[in-house]
Amino acid sequence: MPSKKNPWILIDSVSIYKNNWMEVKEDKVIRPDKKNSTFGIVKLKSGVTVLPIDERENVFLVKQYRYVMKKNTLEAVSGGIEKKEKPIDAAKRELKEEAGIEAGKWISLGKINPLTSVVNSQNHLFLATNLKLSNSNQDKTENIELVKITLNKAVDLVINNKISSSVTTTLILKSLTILRNKSTK
Repeated sequence: MPSKKNPWILIDSVSIYKNNWMEVKEDKVIRPDKKNSTFGIVKLKSGVTVLPIDERENVFLVKQYRYVMKKNTLEAVSGGIEKKEKPIDAAKRELKEEAGIEAGKWISLGKINPLTSVVNSQNHLFLATNLKLSNSNQDKTENIELVKITLNKAVDLVINNKISSSVTTTLILKSLTILRNKSTK
């Protein structure tokens, strides 16, 4: 895809709010139509999302209450990347902490940027295999239930809007494609 020069001109940028996970900025810009405008941007800490799958194509998802959504959600294991931490190391840490799972094989499925119109957030996707289950070490604020279902059932839940996290849906569908392509070769 050819690179296109940025048609937006930044006049000023102000940080409105910032914590360990996110920053909200307000940019004064001149838009491509040459009009002055204000643009709100949410910058999130980079993260990882992991889909552990066993030899029988069972996946392990986590069910937890999401304050923002005001309900329990079913998602892949996810978390933030700490400073100076490599994405693969963050993925291993999060899988062990949240689900009590260690994996012998890791496959990177790339990265995605959900909600690119107003949110700057990069998320690295991993498929984890050769699993060893043990005890989790969840944060005190987490009350996570491990849910084991078949990959096909996970795909059905995505298709029927029972799993709605964009990162999780992308990871499940990418994993299905990767695994099906491997089995036909």
